[in-house]
Amino acid sequence: MTLSFPNSARSYDETHRRVRFTGYDGMFEVKCFVNVDVLTRGLALRNPGERDYLEAFDKMRAIILDAAKRAYNSNPHDAVLLNVSNFR
Repeated sequence: MTLSFPNSARSYDETHRRVRFTGYDGMFEVKCFVNVDVLTRGLALRNPGERDYLEAFDKMRAIILDAAKRAYNSNPHDAVLLNVSNFR
């Protein structure tokens, strides 16, 4: 199966500086994370915060979900962590 994202929920994890979202491979939940470094590329904000990260995630959602699918398909696990190298 392939990774799908029927739930559009996402949340900011301040401790690890990443946004969390959930994918599903059939009935199996796959935790997905994208580092804020990905989200702040191109932002001219001095001190971006949770709201800025979530807005950036929403604007980049299609690109992020595609990257998560590629990362998961190349190495299926119960978690996917995306960083800048996943977007080159």
